[in-house]
Amino acid sequence: METLSKVIVERESTVPRGWPDQVTAPWAWTGRDFEGDEGDGKYVIQLSASDVGDVEQALESFKKTGGGPGDVSRTSFPLPPFLQRRFEVVAKNLHSGYGFSVIRGLDPRQYTALENVLIYLGITSYIAPHRGVQDSGGSMIIHVKDLGRIIPDSELRQSPYARNAQPFHNDVCDILAMYVQETAAEGGESHVTSAAQIYNEIAVTRPDVIHTLSKNDWIFDKHRTPAYWNTRALLFNFDGKGPGFCFSRRPITGSPTSPRSPGVPPMTEVQAEALDIVHFVGVKHQLTLELQRGDIQLINNLAVFHARNGFRDSISQRRHIIRLWLRNDELAWPTPGGLKRTWFEKYGESERKNIAKWNIEPGASRERVLYRSDSCS
Repeated sequence: METLSKVIVERESTVPRGWPDQVTAPWAWTGRDFEGDEGDGKYVIQLSASDVGDVEQALESFKKTGGGPGDVSRTSFPLPPFLQRRFEVVAKNLHSGYGFSVIRGLDPRQYTALENVLIYLGITSYIAPHRGVQDSGGSMIIHVKDLGRIIPDSELRQSPYARNAQPFHNDVCDILAMYVQETAAEGGESHVTSAAQIYNEIAVTRPDVIHTLSKNDWIFDKHRTPAYWNTRALLFNFDGKGPGFCFSRRPITGSPTSPRSPGVPPMTEVQAEALDIVHFVGVKHQLTLELQRGDIQLINNLAVFHARNGFRDSISQRRHIIRLWLRNDELAWPTPGGLKRTWFEKYGESERKNIAKWNIEPGASRERVLYRSDSCS
């Protein structure tokens, strides 16, 4: 009778040298930390009617300059010192606190599409004034909205233009901002989860996975012909801040809307397991945010993952979010070497930035909706 030999897999029993055993910073939290009646008060900044009046006064002041969206700044959109200080507190919370905030109290139905963009840029100029370009076409604004009614034969649409659920991921920016113009008729809830808390649990239970996530051998499909890809880590040890992530699953695993390109090497079973561990630990510690029309959600993209539920629109109520990629150069986490090229594309004087354009109204070309070579790279 044949005997089956036991395969022994040797795994690292400690985290990589120079990495912390645990993160004890404020951005290491679990959803339970925000339970109870006072939970949302820890991250929601409620604007009063007087505050909104000050914002509207700043809008009128900016209009007199005759400038466009790219000209909005702290100087051209003057807010009173008290409101400036409140937004500066938000900026500090994003970079050295919980890592996410919600500014509440605006009613986008009271303004034109352009006015909403100007107000959004004006407020965020006091939080993270450096704006990043979001695609190869130079888009400084992305309208996250299901375009299935507009683009025919587009059942497989890219995520900003679809209504399907999105797993936990990062964008490619320092601060992710989303201004809710309208919520869905049903679903579409936002989830956030702490990257540091995910790290802490994996560091204790599976330190070998920290090694896997921090290696520079993860393959990112660039969805080009002929096949082209680059490699980098998913997990970085940010100088002075500790571990943080930057990745989304699509360019690594492929998806129905973006199948893996022929000729791109597959990820390993060890990597597949690591991805799933990150996701399910994230779900375990997630916080669900019931965003309202007019909310501005702000996330430290390197410290906090985000996800969304699938949703359903109605004829009279269609989910619509305006997305910005922002950076506060004074408070930003130091950009690691593995992300510097991508950060230059977004925030530097790159070819993309030189053709910057401001899309005030929602919509996108059929090619942008169906095909995407831009990725978290």
